[in-house]
Amino acid sequence: MEFTITFMSFYVIQVESETDKKSYTHYQTLDEAAFEKSPMASFLEGELKKIVKRKADHHPSSEQVPTKLGRFVVEGEHPLDSNPNYALFQRALSATTVESFNKESESFVNTYLKTSAVRGGVFLVCQAKPEKYYSDSFLFLLKCDFQDNIATLSDANTLIQKVERAITTKNMKSIQYPHMIEEGMVEKHVLKIHQSSHARYFEDFLPHVEYGDPIPFVLKNQVQSFLEEHGKETYQQNSEERTIFEEKIENWAASETRELQEQLNQHQVMEASAQLITHSPDVKTQLKLGETNVQTPIAEFGENVHLAKLGDRYIVIIEADQVQFDKHVSPIEFLKPESFDAVSARLKNKTR
Repeated sequence: MEFTITFMSFYVIQVESETDKKSYTHYQTLDEAAFEKSPMASFLEGELKKIVKRKADHHPSSEQVPTKLGRFVVEGEHPLDSNPNYALFQRALSATTVESFNKESESFVNTYLKTSAVRGGVFLVCQAKPEKYYSDSFLFLLKCDFQDNIATLSDANTLIQKVERAITTKNMKSIQYPHMIEEGMVEKHVLKIHQSSHARYFEDFLPHVEYGDPIPFVLKNQVQSFLEEHGKETYQQNSEERTIFEEKIENWAASETRELQEQLNQHQVMEASAQLITHSPDVKTQLKLGETNVQTPIAEFGENVHLAKLGDRYIVIIEADQVQFDKHVSPIEFLKPESFDAVSARLKNKTR
């Protein structure tokens, strides 16, 4: 998807290393015609398209993912425009002159300078329109940090020449609003943020935006809630059994390496799994039996993946229509499999 930039404000952020004083200089605010004639047109060519194409989830796979979705926070039944950050984005989107767009852009820069770990660089605020599908505008906030130790070729005598305050689109931080779910569909209450470093200052400078908890955190809470409800339904309040069960759940929640708890039957596990799948259909789990790792979608458990016990040992049974191998060659690829009954009998004899 290609974009036409209708307005762009260009600011330079300065941070004095000795005093940590932060300031900015407004270089120019360009309209569409001026932007197309400027060097920024080639510098940003294709970048907005790249930002929009980045995938992000409301509940990311971990806390450190570079691309996240944020929601504007509102209290109770208050409308979205009661959120100061949302109101600022709307004012910038509705700006129709260079002067009005520059005024709203400066609000973003001033807010950004108040964050704890600002680095020097170029801060860009762009109002842009897709060339198809949409009549509404999009807003892009872009931050290019100054690059150290940049040099360009010079003549045969000096060889190279150091470039002060160089910038590049590589590792550029960005905010896109509104979030585009797919071409032709947007979420007006959601923005998308991208920052390649672990520093969260580009995320934190919008105080009235919240980001979804990582999916492992969400799933853990859901499982814990299900177990707590199971404890209330199964054991009497203040009973010794209830106390022991709650201690087990507490230890489970605090443990990094968890072992099979053997607390729920097959039906209860599938019921709890169904709740997780409703929230996140593609969620997976990983088991380790001895030295063997098994990764499976939770939706497959009880359907094509089965966990059983034979004596004191555990067995995982996996069903599939075909078996494929990776690039590492082994004689197993030529196996003519025994019947399940034959394997089952052999395992039972081994146990005895």
